[in-house]
Amino acid sequence: MVGTAKAKPVEIEVAGHPVRLSSPDRVMFPDRGFTKKDVFDYYLAAGDGILRALRDRPTTLQRFPEGLGGETFFQKRVPTRGVPPWLRTAEITFPSGRTAEELCPADLAHVAWAAQMGTVAFHPWPVRADHPDQPDELRIDLDPQPGTDFGTAVEAAGELRAVLDELGVTGWPKTSGGRGVHVYLRIQPRWSFVQARRALIALARELERRRPELVTTAWWKEERGERVFVDYNQMARDRTIACAYSLRANARATVSTPVTWAELAEVEPDDFDLRTVPARLAAGADPHAGIDDDPWDLTPLLEWAARDERDGAGDLPYPPDHPKMPGEPKRVQPSKDRDRPR
Repeated sequence: MVGTAKAKPVEIEVAGHPVRLSSPDRVMFPDRGFTKKDVFDYYLAAGDGILRALRDRPTTLQRFPEGLGGETFFQKRVPTRGVPPWLRTAEITFPSGRTAEELCPADLAHVAWAAQMGTVAFHPWPVRADHPDQPDELRIDLDPQPGTDFGTAVEAAGELRAVLDELGVTGWPKTSGGRGVHVYLRIQPRWSFVQARRALIALARELERRRPELVTTAWWKEERGERVFVDYNQMARDRTIACAYSLRANARATVSTPVTWAELAEVEPDDFDLRTVPARLAAGADPHAGIDDDPWDLTPLLEWAARDERDGAGDLPYPPDHPKMPGEPKRVQPSKDRDRPR
């Protein structure tokens, strides 16, 4: 019996750099038959859109060297050997104080190189290489809990938009590629991760006050109910989120896709995938094209945070792998907290 010959590696010039594509016929999304070349071609087609999300940002790579269903890992360090000389990296500092050199895309060749390495999803930090400790992107992750769905997240996003309109700031929505909705704000890189996270908590609390039956800031799942959780810890240091135009690691090969506010109420997450998004971009539809035009001053949200603290609403729990922070409440599940009033 004669086996099928494997496709030979090819070399493709991207942004003036040669990028080798090996095993182009390797199946990356088994349920849909999408190959490594399909993923590679998708990211080339994503072009300016994916670069707008990644340029100059230290980026964690979610890799599947053998495709979905095989080994997977998040790569935070670029190898010290075997990488092209033009590959750019940036140093980031973890909450532990340790550092790493992460991929820092300067052009589309960096994205193509990552795709060659089996990267499916890109998770950039909310900072740029020239100010790695001051976020310039506030990320609002509207995460529907069990009993809710994408439509519930869209409803919460509508309430969020009303708050942002009152603040005079533009929010830039996108599908998460799953059941949730992400809304980004471009901010001036003047504040620390701690300040940006506190600003997001203040925004989330305001949303919760207005629609307590719809929105929650409860960190513990047992307290969330059938509501949309505003995941404020997405702004904690070393927490990342799949960027605009990133594929998602699911069987459907969906894409986290920017949409207009008007579109958000009309679309479904499965509308946007590896096959449909390139045609959308080719038609000139990139709702995030102006996202970098007018970075916002976080001061109003920091004033809300100070007000909340005066009223007794201080910090909220950090992720479990994060060092204990000053002023942080206990990280104890409420049902297991022996000191909690009954």
